[in-house]
Amino acid sequence: MSLAAQTVTWGDVAMDAARRLGDAGVADAQMQARRMVEQASGFEGGEYYVGLTQGASRRQLAHLDSMLVRRLAGEPLQYVLGRWGFRGLDLMVSPAVLIPRPETETLAGLAVAELSRRHLPGGLVVDLGTGSGAVGLAVAAECDTARVVLTDASAEALAVARANLAGLGRAAVRVSACQGSWYEALPGSMLGTVDVVVSNPPYVRDDEELSPEVAEWEPAMALRGGADGLDGARQILADARRWLSPGGSVLLELAPDQMEAAGAMARAGGLVLDAVHPDLAGRDRVLHCRRP
Repeated sequence: MSLAAQTVTWGDVAMDAARRLGDAGVADAQMQARRMVEQASGFEGGEYYVGLTQGASRRQLAHLDSMLVRRLAGEPLQYVLGRWGFRGLDLMVSPAVLIPRPETETLAGLAVAELSRRHLPGGLVVDLGTGSGAVGLAVAAECDTARVVLTDASAEALAVARANLAGLGRAAVRVSACQGSWYEALPGSMLGTVDVVVSNPPYVRDDEELSPEVAEWEPAMALRGGADGLDGARQILADARRWLSPGGSVLLELAPDQMEAAGAMARAGGLVLDAVHPDLAGRDRVLHCRRP
């Protein structure tokens, strides 16, 4: 950076970073500058404002500057930081996986609520297409006895999920990770035993426009779901009944305008449509189906 390390505090650095981001048209420039300053300085959360009075070393400034260069080139903040929060978890993220979003926190919460509602100690949850592991790991962390299986077709994504699993703590002993496309990742011994199938499958239509920050950085295979955006949901719903335990549930995150078509797929697969749940913005977001 142009500021000399010997003379600047983190307060000076934060103002300069916010100015550079703002001048480049980055939204929420002050918030994003803070996140990068926290990462570079080590002063996070409640320590941040105390840290603003402290001096910054040349090495720390170089780290911050490298993050700013990447962000100014359009790389999403979450990938620049290499981590992002999800329901209290601090998750590693990389361009191999989707960035965890608030809508998906709703999905995870519904899976937790379903286990609680059915009083399923040791219930088996399968997170299909897990990506960073966000949903499945949140379920394992919040449900003391739940057994969780994370699956993904991408070896790179599953490596990220396994890294996050390693940081989960004691709950990690109840979680396993398997590579494969949808149910192909599961052993045949699980047929008819899964209490909750949860998934945030790719559901963006192939012809749907996305912002450059999403289209150019996040993995297309985790975003694009075919001509109608429902290729993944179609496969999950068609075979769900064989894998679910009696009364078991499928929870799928989808777009609001896909619920009617996905509900028809669920019924065709022998499932009962239980509910359509809204996200935090009030939009239809999670399809909830059940094996009779």
